[in-house]
Amino acid sequence: MIGTDIELPVQDGALAGVDFGGPGPGVLLVHGSGHNAAAWAEVAAGLVAHCHPVAVDLRGHGQTTLDSTGPEQYWRDLGEVVASLGWVRPVLVGHSTGGYAVTAVTAAGLVDPAALCVVDGVVLDDRTTAVAAHARWSSPQATEQLRTMFRYGWVADDEQLRAYIQECVRDAGSDRLNAGASPELVCDVTRRSFLRRGDGWVRRPTIAEIAAVSSADPTARIYPSGDLYQHVTRPLTIVLASDGFYAQRRTELQAVVDARPDRALVDIASNHNVPMTHPGDLADIILDLLRDHSR
Repeated sequence: MIGTDIELPVQDGALAGVDFGGPGPGVLLVHGSGHNAAAWAEVAAGLVAHCHPVAVDLRGHGQTTLDSTGPEQYWRDLGEVVASLGWVRPVLVGHSTGGYAVTAVTAAGLVDPAALCVVDGVVLDDRTTAVAAHARWSSPQATEQLRTMFRYGWVADDEQLRAYIQECVRDAGSDRLNAGASPELVCDVTRRSFLRRGDGWVRRPTIAEIAAVSSADPTARIYPSGDLYQHVTRPLTIVLASDGFYAQRRTELQAVVDARPDRALVDIASNHNVPMTHPGDLADIILDLLRDHSR
């Protein structure tokens, strides 16, 4: 589905986004690390008859020119995005890192959503364990791994970019994250992940962006650790992918859900990249959430 490119004002500039149109309540779609608003196109196609989905490029991603200079900006921006759209009590949907982002902005009281849908994007470790895990992302080994696996920060010329997009589309079927995604969607998401810089293109996010958002203050009230959910009092649906990043932690997830009666755990037979590989199933889950909680 093709939406309309829009700009979403924030304090120091604007985030890029895609408005898919549609009647009814607002649904904000927030991608994971390394992805961008294009990842939601096929999910949005299943939503637009019933609601108004808008997808955003977080700082350091896609066509948003702003980068993060601190660890909280990218999720705090979502409060300004919702305000700029004029939405009251939207549904927030976040995948992977975007799942943390929509949870954090709600826990901080910057958005009062009708409901949250977190797609294979939870935080379960206690704070001490989480601090150590985040520190590892700043190591030279982790930096090199990100460069090698995803080409974060890579600068390409026009020919290299075309060749890389073709490579990603060709290899999608054997890629653990993209297997099952349509070639057109892989092409669009890959293309949108490069931002023009001078005569070349830079792959977003850069390593500097990853380092900035991984340096969260371990004494902060809102931190990517399991105690985050103590601050969430809005209806919460967690989508757990059977072959995702959290498949082995279902018992811990169930404990998060059991803590409040307005929470649900929904299983989906998918790899981690649910929005791109099972968009129709995910759209159905979001529509169920809308029917139950949106007014």
